[in-house]
Amino acid sequence: MNIAFRGTKIVFVLLVLLVTITGCASKMDVTPNHDQSLANQPQNTDPITDPVHETPLTEETNIPPNPPVEYDPAWPDSTVKSSNGHLVNSCVPDELRDKATTLTTSDGVHLSALVLGSGDKGVLLAHEQGYNICSFVDMGTELADSGYLVVIPEYRNHGASQDFPEDNQNIDRDADAALGELKRMGAQSVFLAGASCGGSTAIIAGVRQELPIEGLIILSSPAQCGPLDAIPGVEKIKAPSLFVFSPGDYGGSIEKEVRQLYQASGATDKELIVDESGYHGTDMYHRGEHGDELKSRLIDFVKTQFNETDEISK
Repeated sequence: MNIAFRGTKIVFVLLVLLVTITGCASKMDVTPNHDQSLANQPQNTDPITDPVHETPLTEETNIPPNPPVEYDPAWPDSTVKSSNGHLVNSCVPDELRDKATTLTTSDGVHLSALVLGSGDKGVLLAHEQGYNICSFVDMGTELADSGYLVVIPEYRNHGASQDFPEDNQNIDRDADAALGELKRMGAQSVFLAGASCGGSTAIIAGVRQELPIEGLIILSSPAQCGPLDAIPGVEKIKAPSLFVFSPGDYGGSIEKEVRQLYQASGATDKELIVDESGYHGTDMYHRGEHGDELKSRLIDFVKTQFNETDEISK
């Protein structure tokens, strides 16, 4: 009897140990998988990492992602597809490609865009014609890292956005779509910034959307971009504004255009900055001798306007 009892007891203890060891092994598997997901997250190359990054945001905000759309990109040789199916310019760093989304304008044109950061303080960064989404990627990344929600659209007939040669006039609708995405993603106010015609269209679209405008940055923007007139819009913008140009840009014609916008501006707090680099648009801070200083000044200006609004609202 004692031998049988001891045998039974030993078997029971062994079973308990086996269950305990199995349970611990199951729990231990979670940690390496979790760490591996986080390690892969910056590269965004493993589809498994997508839910790790996106699920908490969806659960918290209940904002569904835009679905991918099939269309012919303007520059197919410079277009790749992100792991979530959106077309994006190959100039975009690998770690940012999963931030790509697809916007659709009011006239049905599909745009590639980057949505960086989060929060209720929205920033539109609109590139110049002939350039691409990467004109503002560096500035957009810094602003996103500082707590702002940034949308950088790639305009029609550029980069990974739709090839739509029958209409390159209504590019203000591209800015409309980007501002609409900022609002959809939770922005409660917006800062408008753009280079060349990107700035002109940011003004035009900015004054016809509903969110409060916190500020404006204009880089080498014409008062008239084709049939689009930014003068009536800039007259309505009362928020602090910066207007930047470089002498000699387009034979001096850009200086005249930017000065027109500056003079027509409805802002009482406005400044005209003369950059001596000789470059146009974002090239003033990408290629100019004092480009880093200019970029820092622009970023600080965005932050200052939002911070001042926060102080007033307290």
